[in-house]
Amino acid sequence: MTCYFKNSRIKELFAELGVTVTKENRDAINEVLHDYLSVDYKNCAATWKMIRKRLQEDGEGFKDRLGNVLSRFA
Repeated sequence: MTCYFKNSRIKELFAELGVTVTKENRDAINEVLHDYLSVDYKNCAATWKMIRKRLQEDGEGFKDRLGNVLSRFA
């Protein structure tokens, strides 16, 4: 499930990171996010919660690391 992809804040984050989300790569991005954040796959609520938490704790540092992880989707 990719429910957080519709959220305007995640869209802004991806735009800021230069990540392009398409129908073709959405599932791959979702899997990478779950793996990177150590969240059970398909648990979109927990993934979005972890993204928000990490942004709050270490906004720019987290964005840099996340951008590196998702760079293949830029």
